[in-house]
Amino acid sequence: MNETRGSALRPLARVLTDGRTGPVLLFVEGAAGTGKSHLLQELADLPGTAETVRVRWRCGTDGGPPDEDAHRRVPTLWLVDDVHRADEAELLRLRRVLEALEPGSAAAVAYRPEELPAPGLPLGAPPLTYPSRLTVFRHRPAPWDEERVRRAAAEALEADCTDEAVRRLRELTGGVPRVVVDLLAVLGERHPPFTGTAAEVEAVGVPARLAELVLSRTHALPPAHRPVVWAAAVLGEPAGRDELIAVSGLGAAAGGDALLRALETAALAEPAEGRYGFAVPLAAPAVRACVPGPVRQDLHGRAARALGRRQPVPWADVAEHHRAAGDTRRWLGAVERAAESAAASGRHEQAVALLERTLATPGLPPRSRARLAPLLARSAVTGLRSDRTVEVLAQIVRDASLPPAVRGELRLDLGLMLCNQMGRFPEGWRMLEIAAAELREVRPGLAARAMTALSSPYWPGSSLDVHRRWLAEATAAADVSGDEPMRTAVLAGRAGLAMSCADPGAWELAKELPAEDTDPACARQAARGLCNTADFAVWLGFYERAEDLLAAGSDLSARSGAPYMEYNALGTRLLQEWWTGRWPGLAERCEEFVAATADMPFIASDAYVVRGLLAVAQGDWGEAMSWLSQRGTFGTEKLPVPLGATAAGGMIRLALARQEVEAAAEQARAAWAVVAGKGVWPWAAELAPWAVEALSRAGDGAAAHAVVRDFSRGLGRSDAPAARAALIWSRAVLAETEAPDREPRDGLLRAAELYRQAAAAYAELPRPYTRALTAEGAARCVLAADSGSGAGAGAESGAGSGTGPGAGSVTGAGAGPDAEPGTGAGSGASPVPAEGPGDTAASPAPTPHPAPIPGSAPDHSATPAPDHPATPAVIAELEDCARSFTELGAVWDAARARALLRTRLPARKGRPPGRPSHADELSPREAEVAQLAVSGLTNREIAATLHLSPRTVEQHIARAMRKTGALSRRDLAHRLGGTP
Repeated sequence: MNETRGSALRPLARVLTDGRTGPVLLFVEGAAGTGKSHLLQELADLPGTAETVRVRWRCGTDGGPPDEDAHRRVPTLWLVDDVHRADEAELLRLRRVLEALEPGSAAAVAYRPEELPAPGLPLGAPPLTYPSRLTVFRHRPAPWDEERVRRAAAEALEADCTDEAVRRLRELTGGVPRVVVDLLAVLGERHPPFTGTAAEVEAVGVPARLAELVLSRTHALPPAHRPVVWAAAVLGEPAGRDELIAVSGLGAAAGGDALLRALETAALAEPAEGRYGFAVPLAAPAVRACVPGPVRQDLHGRAARALGRRQPVPWADVAEHHRAAGDTRRWLGAVERAAESAAASGRHEQAVALLERTLATPGLPPRSRARLAPLLARSAVTGLRSDRTVEVLAQIVRDASLPPAVRGELRLDLGLMLCNQMGRFPEGWRMLEIAAAELREVRPGLAARAMTALSSPYWPGSSLDVHRRWLAEATAAADVSGDEPMRTAVLAGRAGLAMSCADPGAWELAKELPAEDTDPACARQAARGLCNTADFAVWLGFYERAEDLLAAGSDLSARSGAPYMEYNALGTRLLQEWWTGRWPGLAERCEEFVAATADMPFIASDAYVVRGLLAVAQGDWGEAMSWLSQRGTFGTEKLPVPLGATAAGGMIRLALARQEVEAAAEQARAAWAVVAGKGVWPWAAELAPWAVEALSRAGDGAAAHAVVRDFSRGLGRSDAPAARAALIWSRAVLAETEAPDREPRDGLLRAAELYRQAAAAYAELPRPYTRALTAEGAARCVLAADSGSGAGAGAESGAGSGTGPGAGSVTGAGAGPDAEPGTGAGSGASPVPAEGPGDTAASPAPTPHPAPIPGSAPDHSATPAPDHPATPAVIAELEDCARSFTELGAVWDAARARALLRTRLPARKGRPPGRPSHADELSPREAEVAQLAVSGLTNREIAATLHLSPRTVEQHIARAMRKTGALSRRDLAHRLGGTP
């Protein structure tokens, strides 16, 4: 019976710990390197068997123990290895020992079944007559699965292996433990150091121990029989009997004899029924390298012919065999067939890799380059290119011998890759312009595709009028061509441009896209149109309506084999989840997307920006700047216009929160110039409120007014709900920051009303986070107006508290708690105290009694709010904001809202005087400060957020570290993980 490793040990453990149990014999069979000797060592180390005598016996070396009879009367564990090497005399001695096993004794006998003189009979013929009292088991160690290979790699190597690398390790080694360990040892000594990729695993070569084993077995065959092993090495995978013999060139009779002999000597194995090859796939290269060159070429030629008879034909393998055989013409023909087959079935990455290798071959005939290069370009545009693709195509385009139509097509696809997949817009735009001119007369359909690409306003640079002119030219060229896929491409471009400009007709254009077309080329263009139109709809704020387009586009992209569009749709979905408040797991999904496209970071630019915006809300400002800056993979100025505006808005908000007002204003001017130059005004929605605040606080009121004016005029009557809400928000910011200079109380109340209108507009979309930010702004303005002095709390449309001295900001990035009361860093200042009584740099704040908000801790002794009828409703509104922030996970925003609440909530009646005791656990204020500290905020940034002095923040953090036993802020993060 076959047992698992654990169950194989149990019978022996039982008999060795209970001397009355009958004897046990365990056969351990397995090929070289499968762990037989390791299992014998585990048996030798069994706990609780110290009184048992261990007798080790390695057959074929010293003839065995000198006196086996001496151990018959005491409990003995016989550990016999390499039985396949025993001669007849040694087998006879071993048989006597096993027949005489007494109760309390056991034996484990290990061998390689493929090397037994009598197949299936480890103790030789005739079979042993087992005593009736003897229990016999058989165990075959199982190969390692991927998880066990992964653990071994983690133990042996410093670098983490990718899933693909682990999978390749398992495939090449067959999971044989010894081979895995040897291969990992070679990888560990690799220079440059191993980085964990599958390509490195494939390039490492054959471990010496495996190479010697397989070559010795091959050499042991008669020379006439070796070709069948060579054929298996050239094929590189298990093959059927007839195919293997055909490749060997031996003929049916001689080939059959050779195969039988190779199986008998374990030079070959039968990994699957009726399929013959090497037990360990990695052995094949070792044998192949030792085959004489002319013989090897003949073998490859026969292999190509044999594989050509399979159905379906594996054209990539056929091409490789023709190349190795030296048949250039057949090689290039098979490469073309392989690339076409791969592209037709959606395996674009396979096609790209094959064509890149082929086109990089020196001395390739010009005619072949002209045929293969367009195939590479098409697969790279539809699928995903590599950096090498661009290099190869750029070099080919410079070939003066290329026909104009081919050169134009290559320029078209190269331009699309540069723009869409690499963010190199100026180069890509020039390439597309040239392609449109080259193809206009010779291939008007492709010219229409180039013109359609130039009509997309997504890229920075040309104005909307330029894009509209290109779309008109594309429409005319597509009509002339009569090319249906290109007509679909133009329709997709029309729908996208219309949706980006908030043209209501865009929805009808999207319905015209032939989503059910059976022509793969038309289907891919329709998928592109659906995904792009859905993306533009999301930017407009049509989240529910965009969902249907996005689902249809994603499905069609998958069915038509367009992975690039699938990634585009995924990026759009991340943006949609950010805006609609579906934040649980969103950070992880962004990071997974970034990891999946690590070699093409521009494709994941949506994920970088969303991850950065999440970090801002969570108070992790260091990470926020890194993500918003694309982690240095490429400049933010290369981002598509709407995404660049969104990233700029996040960075401006961050700069304001850090009191870097001038830097924020400069960034606002630069980002606004890009959006204004493009002229697609709905894309200003994520930038405008922050740009207005930055410019106002920097004292550039004229520029702030110009932003609002241009935004309003640009939108006109456009149906762009997100942009319309942002316009109201921008006006609220402007009203709030200007209130102190005009009619303070009335100005703040007007700002509050605008904030409420913006909050209502965002609630309809729905956008819960921006709704809470703008609702917070409304509450802040009312409270500031009711305080009596009328100084504005600041335009911080939600980015910050704006209720402390100099808060002057929706970002909570005012002058901070060290400013003089009543002064502001921007155009407005707040009269509301930054801290409750006693909560100053000289005196720690009393811990307030918590209001019914998750995680809040307002001061019990805080100054009561003025007796104004609106105050209770405003307090409730602010509490709702804090609750919304908390539910979303916006730690920084929640802390800021609770800090504002603490300055306004009256003392609760019926509570005994004094502050609660928190001798052994964190107080609510300490927990709040500690949470912001471990998020990455500095003491001064925490102070600005919570309206405390930096000294008070320092004291709270010190107490938190003392109570948790933390040694540093990093350690505090770990400790807080277990804090209630």
